[in-house]
Amino acid sequence: MQPAARVVACPQCSKSVEWTPAAKWRPFCSERCKLIDLGAWASDRYRVPVAEDSESAPPDERGS
Repeated sequence: MQPAARVVACPQCSKSVEWTPAAKWRPFCSERCKLIDLGAWASDRYRVPVAEDSESAPPDERGS
């Protein structure tokens, strides 16, 4: 008896996707959703926040 396949929501459209090797575009439901997400990263719509360290800033930007 095989365990039930895990079902996740597509990060782009929220459609249910089975997390199996047969799901070619996982975690996305389709190539379209995958490309939409990739385009968002490429156009800087998604950003990873970074806390800047004042010690690593050039001397003229340290505020002293």
